[in-house]
Amino acid sequence: MAPNRWELKPESLRAVCDADSLGFETTMDLTPSKEKVVGQERAKHALEFGLAIKDLEYNVFVAGPPRAGKTEMIKAYVAELAASEPAPPDYIYVYNFQDPEKPKALGLPPGQGRVLKADMDELISTLKVQVPEVFESEDYTQRREALVHRFAQERNTMLQELDEKATKEGFILNISQTGLMIFPGKEGKPMSEDELKALNDEDREALRQKSTALHTEMNEVIRKIRKMEKEFQEMERKLDQDVALYVVGHLIQELLEKYKDLPTVTEYLGEVQNDILKNIEDLKRRPGAQSPFPFPAPEPSFVQYQVNVFVDHSETKGAPVVMEINPTYPNLFGAVERRAQFGALVTDFTLIRAGALHRANGGYLILEAMDLLRWFFSYEALKRCLKDQQIKIEDLAEQFGLISTRTLQPQPIPLQVKVVIIGDPYIYQILYIYDEDFHKFFKIKAHFDWEMKKTPDHIQKFCEGVAGYIAAEKLMPVHKTGMARLLEYAGELAGHKEKLTLQLKEVLDALKEANYWAKNNTHEVIFGSDVEKAIQEKTYRSDLPEEKMQEFIDEGMLFIETSGQVVGQINGLSVYALGDHAFGRPSRITATIALGKEGVVAIDRESQLSGNIHTKGVMILAGYLKSRFAQDKPLTLSASLCFEQSYGMVEGDSASGAELLTLLSALADVPLAQNIAITGSVSQRGESQPIGGVNYKIEGFYKVCKARGLDGTQGVVIPKANVQDLMLKKEVVDAVQDGKFHVWAIGHIDEALELLTGLPAGKRLPDGAWEPDTVNDKVDKKLRHMMELAKELMKGGEEGGGKSSPAAPAPACGR
Repeated sequence: MAPNRWELKPESLRAVCDADSLGFETTMDLTPSKEKVVGQERAKHALEFGLAIKDLEYNVFVAGPPRAGKTEMIKAYVAELAASEPAPPDYIYVYNFQDPEKPKALGLPPGQGRVLKADMDELISTLKVQVPEVFESEDYTQRREALVHRFAQERNTMLQELDEKATKEGFILNISQTGLMIFPGKEGKPMSEDELKALNDEDREALRQKSTALHTEMNEVIRKIRKMEKEFQEMERKLDQDVALYVVGHLIQELLEKYKDLPTVTEYLGEVQNDILKNIEDLKRRPGAQSPFPFPAPEPSFVQYQVNVFVDHSETKGAPVVMEINPTYPNLFGAVERRAQFGALVTDFTLIRAGALHRANGGYLILEAMDLLRWFFSYEALKRCLKDQQIKIEDLAEQFGLISTRTLQPQPIPLQVKVVIIGDPYIYQILYIYDEDFHKFFKIKAHFDWEMKKTPDHIQKFCEGVAGYIAAEKLMPVHKTGMARLLEYAGELAGHKEKLTLQLKEVLDALKEANYWAKNNTHEVIFGSDVEKAIQEKTYRSDLPEEKMQEFIDEGMLFIETSGQVVGQINGLSVYALGDHAFGRPSRITATIALGKEGVVAIDRESQLSGNIHTKGVMILAGYLKSRFAQDKPLTLSASLCFEQSYGMVEGDSASGAELLTLLSALADVPLAQNIAITGSVSQRGESQPIGGVNYKIEGFYKVCKARGLDGTQGVVIPKANVQDLMLKKEVVDAVQDGKFHVWAIGHIDEALELLTGLPAGKRLPDGAWEPDTVNDKVDKKLRHMMELAKELMKGGEEGGGKSSPAAPAPACGR
């Protein structure tokens, strides 16, 4: 059967973009697109829905391949949406006068936090300067001295009356720092002990009664004096408060009037005023006063009146959009900082710092999934905040009992935020399956596609998107030939004639590099040749491993045949993916057969150098042989398959078709053409199934053949289903056009048999036999012969295994 039946025409090997069909001369004729990405309608629709629902459970996980523009689209779209929303309130932390370890959080209209801080700073300045001054003023001194004089006068009057009464009764009143004492006296002097003993009983009793009466009266006087002292202290405190209110009262009143619409602020200002009046003695001291001691004198503290502007939205236009690139626990949820003081770490409410979640509160928080999951505590705490609907600042070390130092416990802040996590689809699946809380809080999945159909509408959007990128990056305009080459490059990356890749960063990087080469060539626009130069240069920078492998083949270090025929040997094709570069190269696959019961054995599998998918492909070969050739006889076969000179892991089933051909070749004793390589997996029915990397594989074998000289007979066999994936390089297409290289597409393994053996594969006849002198007939006869041989051997073994005759002579030794 003629091979031309399955040969592909050059036009089937690559989709060529007609530059004239684009409808413009350069991108200057296009309206630049404002969208960061194109062709992501599904993801955009999900994003619109997820962001519109203001619910803490409807957060968004953006899943998609790398370099698809996910982050750029999310940031641009969210920023546009946030601009139309109101700015959230400011949050401040202030001193809690009732419980200093639990600072209060106050919410204020946007920008008011900074204003209140300025007002409180002005109040503190007044307290620092004017309060000490007014307490040193002459008016205050006179008023206080008047209080002191009146108190001293009343006390002296009471003491004088008590002294006169005591003198009249013959006693002396002694006033000292330890208190008041009354002694019996005589002629103005205290009576001695001898004089008291000399008194008769009657005089002694009278003196005792007088002493008791005087002591009772003295105690009453002391009680009255103490009461007067308390009244004096109260009057003095009242005086101090009146004087202090004279200084700051009008400021407090102005603030109360200014913030009358904010009950939480007016309540706080009332507490501030009460604390000032309560601690007026501390405020009397002038800051920086000289001390007679070598260590500094304690200065009055005004920290409790400061305002910590925790979240400031005074300059925020619309809702905040925060992207945290390093979501550690403190960066995300804030922290209470500490400062060193006299060898110890101390803190106060002014050292409470906001995290990204606080700054994004009332707006949108964008996180990279891998960045977040690297910090396990951050991920767990984020879910806890969404569940509790509040942000609580906690010390991570304190949570785990690593430190026992008491610290502040700031009041939690209500949470209303939309969280957007960007990550790989695999991460989404892992979290959805294994994290029972994930689906509760991330109910919206915005899935980015990795390719789009090459429709006229998508081509237009692609071109407009490129024009928008050119405008944003200030690149040179792109000529229509340059745009056509970019579209072809997008098809190459997608690996499909009718699709374009949506991993547009690859395409845009090529455009940026083409801009350099266009300038280097003094072009005014970017032509197709400039884009082609950029693609070639990028490949050249990365293809050193491919070049070294080609050298091994050229030097004969890797055994690859590109001419002749060999039984049980074929050129399979493999793809080497190295991250920044992927390429295809032929691999020699061989098969050997023998009589046995082991079936088909893959040496790579037995040596643990193959993966599960490859193992499955080998097992499918055994299924194919059984279904085709073991309907009327058992298989008595032991076959070995091997990827020669393969020292790494072999994975995938794309070589199962090649392995089956080598096996059939070895069984039929029919040689296979070495100038043809083949790729494609095979089913148990012999169907040729599509595989990946078909372009890399064809180009890889082409390069080997080119290095040895193209003779017009070489080529590659691929599955028919992969024809739509062909986006071969122009060099390969030209070689096919000139008849120097060939690409065949098959649907069944029998077609490949005919191509590589030059013999008919053969069909099964009604009687169950195969058409004579065909490959399948030869295979069937070989397997039948092996079965009969095995039967004879088994029969002979049974006969030889019987009981020997007693008269049988012992075997003689040879000379």
